Amino acid sequence: MKKLLLSGALAALLTSTLMAKDVSTYEYAAFKNSDAVKSALTTQGFKVVGEYNAMSNPNYHVIAYTNAAIQQEASKDDDNSFAAVQKVLVDKKDNTLVFTNPEYFMRAFIEDDYTDATAKSINSALATAFGKLTGSADALDEDDIKGYHFMMSMPYYEDMLEIAKGKNLLEKLKKNAGDNIVFEIKLKEGTLVGVAMPTKNGEKSYVSEIKGEKNTAFLPYMVFVENDEAKIMHPKYYLALSFPKLSMGQFMSISSTPGDIEEYFENLFK
Repeated sequence: MKKLLLSGALAALLTSTLMAKDVSTYEYAAFKNSDAVKSALTTQGFKVVGEYNAMSNPNYHVIAYTNAAIQQEASKDDDNSFAAVQKVLVDKKDNTLVFTNPEYFMRAFIEDDYTDATAKSINSALATAFGKLTGSADALDEDDIKGYHFMMSMPYYEDMLEIAKGKNLLEKLKKNAGDNIVFEIKLKEGTLVGVAMPTKNGEKSYVSEIKGEKNTAFLPYMVFVENDEAKIMHPKYYLALSFPKLSMGQFMSISSTPGDIEEYFENLFK
């Protein structure tokens, strides 16, 4: 009997493993200019919340969007808040559109509260608006996205960095970040803000170092302000999640970047 039970458990495990699928980090679609992208998103019921030239380069224009269903998912718990926005890169250099795959990033940020319905409805609307979506080579097994970390001793999603505490944090951020604020989304638990980082050690520096321009749909970096606390995803987590094919050598080439990002955001609240 024990052998039968063991065999059954092993068979179930193997079946689960075989059924697990890779989920692409990004999705590509035929090129449209920025105005056409915004119009198509709006037609499908999405709200464009901000846009900017990633890395201060007009060839890489990122448009951030959301809708009520996305925000509802992100508001289930304050730790889900980074799921409140999706982004699309208008890549004028390679003449393509690069979307953050909602299934990938929502799995990562919503974790135990994740269900397929909202992510699949977003992808369906995107396919209607933009035609065929082709998954990127960057991908993770669906079972590995929740609880993802690059390797042993590296941070998980929940290992966020508290970068500021105190009163009037949102006001301080707006004053200090100024035109570098790309979007601001009010949620039930707080406010999610996307902020450009056009500094010497910012986006242009670390993205070009790992030749990650094609994946700049993950930008701008985000900060969540809730009551008297501001926090960001740990850069060692978010960069690895956004570039799952990143090698250890590439990761080491930007070893100073997590500290640079943390310092940049800390200064925005002083």
